[in-house]
Order: sequence, then C-alpha cells, then structure tokens
Amino acid sequence: MNDGPETERVVRSLDELQTLVGQEISVGPWVEVTQEMVDRFLASTSADQSDLPVDRSTVPGYFLLSAGGILASGAQGVKINLGGKLSVNYGMNRVRFPAPVHVGQRVRVRTSIANVEQIDQRAIQTTRLQTIDIEGEAEPACVAETLGRVYFS
Repeated sequence: MNDGPETERVVRSLDELQTLVGQEISVGPWVEVTQEMVDRFLASTSADQSDLPVDRSTVPGYFLLSAGGILASGAQGVKINLGGKLSVNYGMNRVRFPAPVHVGQRVRVRTSIANVEQIDQRAIQTTRLQTIDIEGEAEPACVAETLGRVYFS
C-alpha cells in the first residue's frame, strides 16, 4: 500500500480531472480516535443512548462516516479547484463498514476518483471512493462511495 501520492498538484479542468479516474489522489494523516470524540458525536446525535452497546470502546460506523471530512483535511496529494461557484456533498451510493474501530486506534482516509461526469453545462459530478484505514489492520474500517458536485451557475 502506498503511503501517499508523491506529488502535490492542483487540478483545474474537467479534462485533467478525468485523467485521474481509477487513481488514488490523496491520503490523510493518521488520527487517533479518542473517547471524547466518540462521546461528543453520540451526544450530538443520540437523544436516548440507552440502546447503545455496553462496550463503549467500539466506535460507531456513522462516527467514521461523518469524520471523513476531518480526516481528509490534512490530506496530501491532488487538490481539485475547478473554479465553480458552489461545491456540495451530493450524497452517497454505497457505504460499508468491514472492520470495527476501537477507541485509541488511529485511522486515516485514502481517496480515489471512481468517476467524473458533466451534468449539463452547469455542474461536474465526481464519484470518489473513500477508504478509512485502521493503522496496523489489513481490513478497512469504512469504504464509502461519495458524490460531490461543483456548480458553475
């Protein structure tokens, strides 16, 4: 497995972005998952926590999914700047949680471009495969196919 893309570059056109389909474009830094992070997530999303497992050391999958942006914030690799007026998280096609993460483990996100398509003349949609690795583990914690759109008008 690659520790990250070798060079940092900025993609500024649809043609250049399409050349990246099938390639890993960035790798985030390792981040330790703390009990405080998990507790804050649970407090903000669960009014009734009585149905949570007794084992509070297992990190909820949706915590990992929601932390994807934070994990990617320090990523090294390709940056995409198509000059649009608005960039949005458009949704997800598929999400899987193959392996559990426990409090105290370190995770990182790796991002690949799975597809790029032009939506009329007003937008470009990218499908990204985001894989959240667990340090020292062969199986990833999360694999998500995410959709992003850049609107030009």
